[in-house]
Amino acid sequence: MSGDQKFFLIRNYNLWAHISDEEYEELNLVHHFIEAPKGEYVYFDNHNHNKLYFLKGGTIKIGHIDNDGKEVIKEIIREGEVFGQFTLERNNLNGEFAQAYKSDVSLCAFNIDDFEKLLKKKPELAFHFSKQVGQKLHRLQNRLLNLLNKDVKTRLVHFLIMLAQEEGETENNDTYTIHNFLTHEDMAQLIASSRQTVTTMLNELESDGLVTVNRQLIKIHSVKNLQKAVGVF
Repeated sequence: MSGDQKFFLIRNYNLWAHISDEEYEELNLVHHFIEAPKGEYVYFDNHNHNKLYFLKGGTIKIGHIDNDGKEVIKEIIREGEVFGQFTLERNNLNGEFAQAYKSDVSLCAFNIDDFEKLLKKKPELAFHFSKQVGQKLHRLQNRLLNLLNKDVKTRLVHFLIMLAQEEGETENNDTYTIHNFLTHEDMAQLIASSRQTVTTMLNELESDGLVTVNRQLIKIHSVKNLQKAVGVF
């Protein structure tokens, strides 16, 4: 992919939308682009922990290996999101890995020191970055509260509603359609359940006419009715 094509793609995202052509050349963003094939680890355990990544194409799986040697998914990163040392701290990922998931990925990678210098030079970029990090931390906090305070069915419903509001399309803020990029196993890990339980509950929600789920899409027919199904109003 040429430099012009990369410039065009990255300018589609809010974080970089206000960078001028001259600033793009000055910052030498092309130098920071990397590509990773499906299944390749962007980082694993203690490698490259002092880097921040911006995902411009594909999907990234964030996780760790538990004491039994089992892979645990913590988060699925989509286009336009940041990951890695996104709080600009050093060496605090504690065994986390990031892997290209489902397809090849395109990334923009920065050393933390270089990115901090970039933010100091470009206050508007710093503003948009801090806003994006704040939104990301808010989502992670909501997910933690969901895991701690709710039963499995309520966790699944809450997860689907959050996914719809973040990724879905709607005309009335009640019915949502989401491009489905998750397997039942993905959902299970993200809500700390089992694949069998998630499959059973999704089938129940479909039988009740509340959702439609297939490999291509997830449709929530009514958020209000879905909330009522688990006693959340």
